[in-house]
Amino acid sequence: MNGSRIAAVGHYQPARVLTNEDLAGMVDTSDEWITSRVGIRTRHIAGPDEPVDELAAHAAAKALAGAGLAPADIDLVLVATSTAVDRSPNMAARVAARLGIPSPAAMDVNVVCAGFTHALATADHAVRAGASTRALVIGADKMTDITDWTDRTTCVLVGDGAGAAVVEASDAAGIGPVLWGSVPEMGHAVRIEGSPARFAQEGQSVYRWATTQLPPIARKACERAGLKPADLAAVVLHQANLRIIEPLAEKIGAVNAVVARDVVDSGNTSAASIPLAFSKLVEQGAVSTGDPVLLFGFGGNLSYAGQVVHCP
Repeated sequence: MNGSRIAAVGHYQPARVLTNEDLAGMVDTSDEWITSRVGIRTRHIAGPDEPVDELAAHAAAKALAGAGLAPADIDLVLVATSTAVDRSPNMAARVAARLGIPSPAAMDVNVVCAGFTHALATADHAVRAGASTRALVIGADKMTDITDWTDRTTCVLVGDGAGAAVVEASDAAGIGPVLWGSVPEMGHAVRIEGSPARFAQEGQSVYRWATTQLPPIARKACERAGLKPADLAAVVLHQANLRIIEPLAEKIGAVNAVVARDVVDSGNTSAASIPLAFSKLVEQGAVSTGDPVLLFGFGGNLSYAGQVVHCP
């Protein structure tokens, strides 16, 4: 085995749905104001009795079932999250305990909105190096825990959820080379700081960076996979804001690709957004087995990571 592949994906969202009309009763906003600026109409909200590891475990269980695997088949658990309340046990260990995975390596990855694509690359590297046979890679965040519900510029953006992928060894490379990096000096543009921790961002700075600096980086990720953007069947960008997703997808040049727009229904779920949107495309039949799909995360720390994967 000299490669790795995604064997299956899964996702989970809490049952409660918060609409723009609901938000208009909480802060000075409206459906028209929200949809015109960020394109979001609804988002799913976890309750106080639904911690991040529960969201993650639901998505992971779905991915395991899709791969036809048992918990004991997993030897590495990676959870991308920035909303863990407690530091230890880490989120990966908590998920492993919920699922009954015996003695896995268990690590959290905090790269905020680019966390899942960083974790996926890490799993790919571990499997190809022989350090892991099958890895469970999860993006899960409960953004509503760190939201200032009096700030209309941020509270309209967020939602809760989780997405997961099973990564296993393969004869062929089903996960392309990652292209990753960051702009540390601009880390202040997206923040989760304070006590209690609160999410804040400089929206215009993030918008300009994402729509001007990221397209050539995303195209280079395609080049590393030996593809042109026009070869892509789908593009799954971090679901930050529809006004970022649509121009970024256009500038990448993926003219034949389905563009994930799950942000409309789910809001910004941070590390969960890419696996959540990807899993929905697979479930809906919008992409077929073997199709090349660009996954591209960006955001907090002004970090980014992208790779082309073959659809399970």
